[in-house]
Amino acid sequence: MNKQSNKKRTSLIWVLSGLVLGSVFIIASVRAEAQSLSGSERNYPSFIQNVFDFIQQNYVDEVEAQKLFEGAMKGMLDSLDDPHSAFLPAREYEDLTDTTSGRFGGVGLYISKPLEAKPDGTPPYVEVSAPIEDTPGWRAGINPGDLILEIDGEVTDVLSMDAVLSRLRGVPGTSVKLLIRRGANLEFPVTLTRAVIEVPVIKYDMIGDIGYIRIITFTPMTVRRTREALEEFKKNNYRSLIIDLRNNPGGLLDAAVGVCELFLEGGTIVSTKSRIPAENKVYTAGRKSIVPQNMPVVLVINRGSASASEIVAGAMKDRGRAYLVGEKTFGKGSVQRVFPVGGNAGFRITTARYYTPSDVNIDKIGIPPDMEVLFPEFSSGDAEMLKELIASNAIPAFIEQNPKATNVQVDNFAKELNAKYSLDVTLLRRLIRNEMNRTVIAPVYDLEYDVQLQEAVNILRSGNFMQLMKASKTLKALQEEADTSLPLAS
Repeated sequence: MNKQSNKKRTSLIWVLSGLVLGSVFIIASVRAEAQSLSGSERNYPSFIQNVFDFIQQNYVDEVEAQKLFEGAMKGMLDSLDDPHSAFLPAREYEDLTDTTSGRFGGVGLYISKPLEAKPDGTPPYVEVSAPIEDTPGWRAGINPGDLILEIDGEVTDVLSMDAVLSRLRGVPGTSVKLLIRRGANLEFPVTLTRAVIEVPVIKYDMIGDIGYIRIITFTPMTVRRTREALEEFKKNNYRSLIIDLRNNPGGLLDAAVGVCELFLEGGTIVSTKSRIPAENKVYTAGRKSIVPQNMPVVLVINRGSASASEIVAGAMKDRGRAYLVGEKTFGKGSVQRVFPVGGNAGFRITTARYYTPSDVNIDKIGIPPDMEVLFPEFSSGDAEMLKELIASNAIPAFIEQNPKATNVQVDNFAKELNAKYSLDVTLLRRLIRNEMNRTVIAPVYDLEYDVQLQEAVNILRSGNFMQLMKASKTLKALQEEADTSLPLAS
């Protein structure tokens, strides 16, 4: 392989790109080369070739070589039992490229799909990692953690990811019907009208003297846009900062590192470890940050914060640079390379894992907040009532009649719904406000109904920020505490 090819091979690094919830991606512009085999293993490639030739010459029906090739590739990668290593047929490989470019057609959902049933027996349905803001999926109220049971009447547990993507995408203006499961018992249909999806980058505003930045995804523009927001905050004499990473499923590794460099001075941001020496890397911050080191920073996270978001959260927590509020993150900490192969197709394969500055890998674990703040949730007993409420279309009808409803009108309507459906008034207010926000371009923040953001603001205004930071622990310390708390085997 020549030097030019080697240079191209490591040209781009992605974290959680596309509709498939992955981890770190390295997009390579060369064909993958098999590592040298020793002993009896050297015979395996010839065995595969012999079977390939035999089927073509002897199977009862004529079989296209491409079909055999794709089947062999899929089988090899599926045998790894790794949801982030997979063959990418031409359509899925194209979808990956479209999504990482920041513009594609579809319904606006980041999704993942396990290879087999979960330990609790749940079939391998499609799971929503996060909706993309101001898209059909987001406007329909689909949430992180929702399961897509059916797409236009087809159950998703038997569909491949390629088949799922091909059914969700389509001509803008056409519709697709989904059956959604939320929690253990609530199931309801949703019809989405496909649109051209443009992935937004950030939103920002001031909350009094607090700068607020919501990073929606990590793209080549994220660092520049975040820097512009910080410069705007400086003009407005901001005294503290909130970084909101909720429902951010990731993006470019370079963008995540670049955002961290705006806050950190020197030292490790993230490292990658592998049995392949070339994959062992340490990413460090520059000497000078944009944000003053004494500036209080609160970082808001939830279960939809994944991969690149977790790189930022892990670095900021381990380096003692931010206080984390919200819920435990998703838990994606593996590194993939993506290779083109067989014309327009490709494959992705896990080659390493990434580690936070305190040398912790969060894959399948997630990052816990320093302060847990949860939104009110409906109980299993509320499921039927909530299902009736959704079917009644009462809330959308109310918003249609009162598009600019006042707080008093919202409160009164919530009380009416409470009397009829016996659901928590706080939950009902949130449902009504969410519906109001979906009829317009989403506001930068909604402080009145966002309890996690409320707590972030309270921490910065309470005067206790430094005391809270002193009590914050690195992920390594938390992991060691968890290990020592386990009972000893007898």
